[in-house]
Amino acid sequence: MRFDKLEFGSLRVDGIKYDHDLVVDRGKVRKRKKKLSKKFQEQFGHTPLSVEEELPWKCSQLVIGTGAYGRLPIMQEVRREAERLGVKLLVLPTHDAIEVLNRDMEGTNAVLHLTC
Repeated sequence: MRFDKLEFGSLRVDGIKYDHDLVVDRGKVRKRKKKLSKKFQEQFGHTPLSVEEELPWKCSQLVIGTGAYGRLPIMQEVRREAERLGVKLLVLPTHDAIEVLNRDMEGTNAVLHLTC
C-alpha cells in the first residue's frame, strides 16, 4: 500500500482519495465508524478513539494517526486492550503515522484521523 497526498481532511491511498477517517485492516481500507465513540465526545471535547469501535486488532502493530495536530484522543481502554492482546500500539500525528506505514506494513494495521 502507498499513502500520499495527505492534506487536512484527505489522504490518497493507492491512488484513491479519501476524505474521511480511515481504518486499514490487513490491506483493506474502510471508513472509520466513530458513531459508537460519539457518546464520549463531551468528556474529551472531541470524539475519541474507543474500544466501542471496530478496531483492527488482528495485527502485531496498530498505528494510530491522531490528526494533523495530534488532537485525536485515545481512550485508556484502547491502550489496555492493545496490551491485553499483545499488539504494539504506535500513536503519532497522522503525517508521521503514514511515514511509518509507507516504510513497512507487514503485520501492521492502522486508524488514521485526517483532520485536527
